[in-house]
Amino acid sequence: LFLLINLLFQYQLLSFIPHSIFICYSTNIMRIRQLVFVARERDELAQQICDLFELKETFNDPGIIHFGLENVLIPLNDTFIEIVTPVQENTTAERFLDKRGGDGGYMVILDVDNFETEKKRVEDEDISIVWNADRKEEDIHARAIHLHPKETGGAILSLDKMIPEDAWLWAGTNWRKDISTSLVDCLTGVILQSDDPDNLCSKWEKALGKTKSSNEVAIELDSSKISFLKSTDGRGEGVNAFVIKTSNKDEVLKRADEMSLLTKDEIMLGGVKMILEN
Repeated sequence: LFLLINLLFQYQLLSFIPHSIFICYSTNIMRIRQLVFVARERDELAQQICDLFELKETFNDPGIIHFGLENVLIPLNDTFIEIVTPVQENTTAERFLDKRGGDGGYMVILDVDNFETEKKRVEDEDISIVWNADRKEEDIHARAIHLHPKETGGAILSLDKMIPEDAWLWAGTNWRKDISTSLVDCLTGVILQSDDPDNLCSKWEKALGKTKSSNEVAIELDSSKISFLKSTDGRGEGVNAFVIKTSNKDEVLKRADEMSLLTKDEIMLGGVKMILEN
């Protein structure tokens, strides 16, 4: 489908539809679809993200009160940034904030092609599944599993599947109207840090059924990548950076400077480095 769509654009048969709507989507996938911050002040961080990248908020999911949380979803093409905030006591998110000393990256959510196959593989590897989702709404069937964070390390890992494949129910059913690609396109990577990045990478290789790249400590996915590096900031194991594909890096850096979000020429937002990829 991905190749067909691009061929149709090449011959101007779909010229009436913005090409950016499609460039991050393909079939037969395991790719980053959503990256999650946990923050004490959800609205403040969401406003910073939208101002910096010229994006729009699209949805608040009432269902995550099950976890004692409130959230907001922000689309980057057909990928998403989510910000969650604990609103009840004794939540996993609250403990995370205390452990890492403030806001930070919290979850990595992957879109998978064959949910049943991936779930069985995880079970066969004896990796604990701490939450199952199976939800239907407006002709969308959403499924997900959260893997036990103590067994994967770094962040909560979720493997998700939508039918139809271009839907994303966690962002509601009307998120396409809020896509803005004037400065950035989509999420393309996440970097996890650890005192032992090779060991952390091996846990994620097992969780994903993938092998790391031959020339770096990283796992290549479809149109995205999970990388691992040595922890040097004193915050311990966790998310170091989110990687975003940008169409106007200079403008984003200018805005970051004006918003006082640059630290040593790096954008720091919500306890996470924001790496811009051309």
